[in-house]
Amino acid sequence: MLRFDIITIFPDMFGPILNESIMKRAQEKKKVAIHVHDLRDYTDDKKHRKVDDRPFGGGPGMVMMAQPLFDAVKAIKGKRKVKVIYTSPAGKPFSQIHAKRLTSFKNLIIICGHYEGIDERVREHLVDEEISVGDYVLTGGEIPAMLIVDAVTRLIPGVLGQEESLVHESFEDNLLEGPQYTRPANFRGKKVPDVLLSGNHKAIKVWRNTKALAKTKKVRPDLLEKGR
Repeated sequence: MLRFDIITIFPDMFGPILNESIMKRAQEKKKVAIHVHDLRDYTDDKKHRKVDDRPFGGGPGMVMMAQPLFDAVKAIKGKRKVKVIYTSPAGKPFSQIHAKRLTSFKNLIIICGHYEGIDERVREHLVDEEISVGDYVLTGGEIPAMLIVDAVTRLIPGVLGQEESLVHESFEDNLLEGPQYTRPANFRGKKVPDVLLSGNHKAIKVWRNTKALAKTKKVRPDLLEKGR
């Protein structure tokens, strides 16, 4: 079972996401365990529960302090071997291949950044890997953490109802998923391609691969470059 420990200053954000749909079923099946920790519980400032301070050298905004983060990771980690991830715009771009690699770990701690970032000493001495979910700025690291947990969890065997569905998803083999149709076969004059109704599985596979390649060339040609 893969265990996620998420360190955040907004723990209530995670309930609506992690307790629904596939995430909920994955936990019920004991495929993953997801624990959300309030960083403010680990600060030495018990009165004001402060976890940030002004940056040395001046500048706008606030920086998350080292003490609460070091103490939180130490307490959560215990004697377990863990990989500590920090969600950051400066991290490695997250991808399907990246998500697959993370399924090989048993314990992942994810630090959700905020404000102007975290004390550099946390990066240097505590974080094993920084991950970016895209070239844009978000209010905090909570949404990236949810994204990482979701993407990794659904790749764990037994989480999805049909394992075959993983094989045909977008970004497998650096291809986007092709078009999908369901009943009725004729909706207001708009018909499903005949090949999908033929029962010829070989022809259907060829058609789907062709469509997936064409869509990828049009929308995300960079994915094809990665596969070379």
